Amino acid sequence: MASTDPDCLFCRIVAGEIPADVVARTDTAVAFRDVSPQAPTHALVVPLSHHADVASLADAEPATVADLVRVARDVARTDGLDEYRLVFNTGADAGQTVFHTHLHVLGGRTMTWPPG
Repeated sequence: MASTDPDCLFCRIVAGEIPADVVARTDTAVAFRDVSPQAPTHALVVPLSHHADVASLADAEPATVADLVRVARDVARTDGLDEYRLVFNTGADAGQTVFHTHLHVLGGRTMTWPPG
């Protein structure tokens, strides 16, 4: 598992240093509600290990990427959702603002296309 970054917001949430509304936890990931939700269900699923984006996580820990998706599915099911959107943003131009891999789980309303 990769090391953590003491300056990373999500590493600090994973470590319990910063409070969050945690909705799921596995051996490799934690899910918590987004503080600025864009849908009735909006959670972030993050790996316990620090990787800047999903591509670097996939190279280092491919099984963890699959676990993030499973946790996202479980969060959606817990919220009573059969339909939901999963989003990985990679890089600032794609909307990534925290450079620790995270998967957005969005649902509970009709989504439009294209997004953003």
